[in-house]
This record gives sequence, structure tokens and C-alpha cells, in this order.
Amino acid sequence: QVQLVESGGGLVQPGGSLRLSCAASGSISSINAMGWHRQAPGKQRELVAQITSHGTTNYADSVKGRFTISRDNAKNPMFLQMNSLKPEDTAVYYCNANLLESGKSYYTNHWGQGTQVTVSS
Repeated sequence: QVQLVESGGGLVQPGGSLRLSCAASGSISSINAMGWHRQAPGKQRELVAQITSHGTTNYADSVKGRFTISRDNAKNPMFLQMNSLKPEDTAVYYCNANLLESGKSYYTNHWGQGTQVTVSS
């Protein structure tokens, strides 16, 4: 069974930095795109950043220039470096991966449990 596990969340002051990690485990043949989404209280889940297996990245306008998504290799793990954090970045951050499980012929989407990021003084 595939699992995505996030880590690195926490409490940080405005202007500070955090680095989130996402590791996928299980019988995985290949990982296509991976990404980070976030959901603040009372709001819909939104895309923060995405990265393909070729390294192409895409960011929400609200985080461009402050956040950087990266992957160590084509499989695992994935990181989100968050700098110049603002109170409005406070949310639960979820890792997402589109991957091919061993023995299957189609890609499926998987989600982590989420990690809380709180930006407050």
C-alpha cells in the first residue's frame, strides 16, 4: 500500500522559514507529478506548487518568489522550502503524488495526512 508522509511543519514567526518534506513508500514503479496543496480553516484546498518528473515547476501566484519545490530524483523525496512566511500562509499542507503502483497499468493520485504550518508572532 502506498503512503505519503509529510514532515517539517510547525510554528514560525512572520518572515521566517520552514522546509517541508514528503516521502512516498510502498510498491511504486514510477512517480509522475508531485505537489503541495494547502487548506486554511474555512477555505477550499488550493494548489501551492507542483513539480513533474522532469523537474518542471508550477507555483500559485501567492507563493511565487518565496517558496521553492524540489525533488532529489525522479522518485523520492520531495521538498517545499518556504521563505518569507506570512500569516496568510497558515494552513494544513498536504503532499500529493500521481504515481504508478507496481503491478498496475495506470497512474493514481495519492495524498498524505497533512502537516500544520502556523505563521504567527
